[in-house]
Amino acid sequence: MRPNRLPRLLTLSAAALAGTLWLGACASHAPPDAASAQAALPDTAAVPLSATQRLQWLDRVSWGASDSADQQLQRLGLQRWLDAQLAPRQPPRLPAQAEQQIAALEISQRSMLELQRDIAAQRLAARTATEQGQGEGEGARLRQEVQRHLNQLAAQAQQRQVLRALYSPAQLQEQMTWFWMNHFNVSTRKAETRLWIADYEERAIRPNALGNFRTLLEASMRHPAMLLYLNNASNAKGHINENYARELLELHTMGVGSGYTQADVQAMAHVLTGVGFSTRDADAPPPRMDPELQADYLRDGFFEFNPKRHDYAPQVLLGQPLRAKGMAAVDEALDRIVASPATAQFIARKLAVFFMSDNPPPALVQRTAAAFSRSHGDMATTLRALLTAPEALAQQGQRFKDPMHYVLGAVRLGYDERVASDVRPVIGWINRLGQPLYGHETPDGYPVSQSDWASSGQMAARFDVARQIATRSAVLFRAEPQAALEQPPYPDLAQRATAQARVAQWSAASRDALAKARNVPDWNTYFLSAPEMMVR
Repeated sequence: MRPNRLPRLLTLSAAALAGTLWLGACASHAPPDAASAQAALPDTAAVPLSATQRLQWLDRVSWGASDSADQQLQRLGLQRWLDAQLAPRQPPRLPAQAEQQIAALEISQRSMLELQRDIAAQRLAARTATEQGQGEGEGARLRQEVQRHLNQLAAQAQQRQVLRALYSPAQLQEQMTWFWMNHFNVSTRKAETRLWIADYEERAIRPNALGNFRTLLEASMRHPAMLLYLNNASNAKGHINENYARELLELHTMGVGSGYTQADVQAMAHVLTGVGFSTRDADAPPPRMDPELQADYLRDGFFEFNPKRHDYAPQVLLGQPLRAKGMAAVDEALDRIVASPATAQFIARKLAVFFMSDNPPPALVQRTAAAFSRSHGDMATTLRALLTAPEALAQQGQRFKDPMHYVLGAVRLGYDERVASDVRPVIGWINRLGQPLYGHETPDGYPVSQSDWASSGQMAARFDVARQIATRSAVLFRAEPQAALEQPPYPDLAQRATAQARVAQWSAASRDALAKARNVPDWNTYFLSAPEMMVR
């Protein structure tokens, strides 16, 4: 047998066995420990949790259970741990190595104003070179340099998000940051969004991820990334663009079929005229306009409300006329939309689907929507009502993992608090599974249901990623891509307490498969490919 043949055979054997396990489990998948979750219903805070229950809480509230996270949950108890997740220390303190990596990024070292001006200057230089014919291809070279810089900025935003997802103690905040980035989706595949994506996540989404929904909605609306992506930056009196108004009602707040009409979309588009952004100096005088409009002009950072572009015609929204004018009308419209029962219902159901299952119990959604309405959209209150509801506890272990949850959970389990020196392989694995960060082109964001991610193609790709993590994940700790891998080039998952606790609850078929593993890479691959590892 040739020296390089054994690993290949192991790979095929692992994939085949894992595939057999998965197909057998798909026909009648049941949560691995639904009975124990049901038994926990009487008290969610004071009663000590079993190992299985702790893992279920960690898989639901964090990006994946690890030994250190489990130890922290045991030390604090569920009530204090959940309180800390719902109101985390700000800013969360990441491990020093992760903090240093984030601090070294250009998006951390330079302000958004500096980055925007730098890109603008680069574009001007490319245009000037082209117009003046400064050497053959000089303009093209400078344009390519602009694209390279924009790609770097977007890639750095991805690296920062993955570092925080893996190592931040504020795990629920990080999950909700991803949830809202997906809910208020913008794609780096459109226009200048690559320039703005890091600032959008850092200033509009993450600070409000566990805060007030109305504040979050407005922060998203005011940001150049959203204004560019959904074209409201070009929405003006006489040149109405309905894109953002439609998605605001359809995807961001009330939801399809909730009662708003095409007339409401049109009215909202008129209300939003003049809502845009400006890259002029902050202390630059406002645009010239009639004196009666000057008092309505507003500039806040990059955000600009320009009365010259606003349609002051009276509007009727959701059956009632708007009383305010100008930017105040925008605020009145947002207040009315957020206060609508349809918005509470829409957000509650989307949260329940994200955290629980494809078909969350209606009573759970209703209770969560009631918490949203009573708290006027306070997300910590809403999430507490959702996560601690008896119906939610009964649903633990039924949420099929999307690629982000699958990859991040595997890395957290394998390496716990050991900080990767290069998270680009993690980003590559997520890309391989079809969910690239900031890459969904349409405004509806990535779906989360099992039917969207459990195809045969997805499972084949997932088994391949499982094999890479199981056998060569030391690529995360190389200083340079060509450097030699540390040995062994994989973690020993069987030695993780949280892995052992999982296996104890798994099906006989999964345990039998693990028992047939001939070495650590085999065991790792079987473990990460098991049906029970596909749900949280």
